[in-house]
Amino acid sequence: MRVIGLTGGIGSGKSTVAKLLVELGARHIDADKVAHEVFQPDTEGWHALVDAYGKDIVAPTGEIDRKKLGAIVFNNPEALERLNGIIHPQAYKLVKTQLDKLRKEGVKIVVLEVILLVEAGWNHLADEIWVTVASEDTVVRRLKESRGLNRDEVLARIHSQTSNEERIKHADVVIYNDGEPEELKAKVRELWDKIKL
Repeated sequence: MRVIGLTGGIGSGKSTVAKLLVELGARHIDADKVAHEVFQPDTEGWHALVDAYGKDIVAPTGEIDRKKLGAIVFNNPEALERLNGIIHPQAYKLVKTQLDKLRKEGVKIVVLEVILLVEAGWNHLADEIWVTVASEDTVVRRLKESRGLNRDEVLARIHSQTSNEERIKHADVVIYNDGEPEELKAKVRELWDKIKL
């Protein structure tokens, strides 16, 4: 089984690339969605979060109130580091379990979409690393349109992340995504044909 580790900054098009790969026949694991499972009531992750941040972060439904948790960790590097120290190992276990399951099923190609693939030290889970890159102007335009954010809000998000230059250092494949959707589709198709050989 070949695992493509797919990463990239906000608004760079990594989810679109993942979707295109799935359309071509790959299986998809979205680590962000897997990480949400850590917040589920009465899981190991849930208990660790409540122990770390108190019962105030629990919503009436019993789930973790992500807005309350976000308010605690936002602009508090120490609290954010503690949160990542809880979430990453739990999500890693869940992702590893999913990869093992797909391997047993005989799946040929898996795209593992992880925002912090390199930062979290998960790159060893992938056979190759693909990085999506878009210019600041493109990202600003996309996030204004898709999320209604203003330029300053978008730039704050971009600058809080690892730089494109740093991600590219770890990449086997770099997908520049400033063009039209058809260009991206053609590029992904070309890459797919190479790995399918």
